[in-house]
Amino acid sequence: MASSASFPAQPSGATGCLVLADGTVVWGRGFGAQGNAVGEVCFNTAMTGYQEVMTDPSYDSQIVTFTFPHIGNVGANAEDVESKDHGAVGCIVREDVTPQSNFRSEHEFDEWMRAAGKIGLAGVDTRALTRRIRMSGAPNAVIAHNASGKFDLDALLTKAQSWPGLEGLDLVPSVTREAREDWGGGEWTLGKGYARADWANKPHVVALDFGAKDNIFRNLVQAGAKVTVVPGKTALEDVLALKPDGVFLSNGPGDPAATGAYAVPVIKGLLERDVPLFGICLGHQMLALAAGARTVKMHQGHRGANHPVQRVGSGWGETAELVEITSMNHGFAVDGDSLPDGVEQTHVSLFDGSNCGIAITGKKAFGVQYHPEASPGPQDSFYLFEKFVGMLT
Repeated sequence: MASSASFPAQPSGATGCLVLADGTVVWGRGFGAQGNAVGEVCFNTAMTGYQEVMTDPSYDSQIVTFTFPHIGNVGANAEDVESKDHGAVGCIVREDVTPQSNFRSEHEFDEWMRAAGKIGLAGVDTRALTRRIRMSGAPNAVIAHNASGKFDLDALLTKAQSWPGLEGLDLVPSVTREAREDWGGGEWTLGKGYARADWANKPHVVALDFGAKDNIFRNLVQAGAKVTVVPGKTALEDVLALKPDGVFLSNGPGDPAATGAYAVPVIKGLLERDVPLFGICLGHQMLALAAGARTVKMHQGHRGANHPVQRVGSGWGETAELVEITSMNHGFAVDGDSLPDGVEQTHVSLFDGSNCGIAITGKKAFGVQYHPEASPGPQDSFYLFEKFVGMLT
């Protein structure tokens, strides 16, 4: 373990720092909440949507480095929140957060981060930090902010080194809903906000919440479904008791193999009963596990709103081999080489060839690694919600 003598001198005016588990200290200017938080440092290449990123439960126990330098310049508002109490523990940005300049803004980003209990660190060479992650993988670290500029670096280093990391970690219990919820929100329009859902004569989708983004449920409603959201640990018999026409498997944080210890048997039970299934991100990974495939921890992961994905599976007709621009956030992936007979690879990443989609032969069951509800294309992937809901009627 590094001693305090090996730490770099603290620059004048530094009110925040990032302490990596290998003893590296990155100084900067803190904003948002004061205190410290431990997590895995990753990077996100999106130019917009920072508030959605910070409130995405899939980022639980992660510290997000934004590669786009101007984060916070459009402020924050209540409509762009993906979950009320979850998401990334902190973020790292290049430039200081400037006063907001957007007609939809309700709060300054610094103010919103402080109210949300999230720690920010500005004035960091995010390009150098991103290159380090790309070369060496996503490190464990502690992000800290103290307006007085006083830090116990030895204690922060110990905390970073003691944290076990995401591999083997089930984080779903800390981000899932505690009770069943009938989802009532629909499509958003400027000036009107989110519409109310019309449930009349709509197929019923039961969504297993492993740390879901709210916009996924809005897209299911927009595609024509009635949605009931249940906790991620809901038993098979309780899911079936709701008489679903189909079951959605949500995104979420942590290691899919760890969450799969209780979720995979439920998914297998649904497959045996020919219940239509659609999984996104973590849900996609656990659908693959239930079908007999493996998942692996990625070197740096995929996070951003500009990831090209190609359709490679059969049955696409005129859109075969079409490329979608997608939004991604995952540090684990399905091992494409482990897909058993009867499981078809339907999408692949054009960045590294990793698996981005599967379909199970003879079943109405499919999943994608990316986030179609994030609309980075902006509508490249909405067909997936329509495809799923179309299976139910």
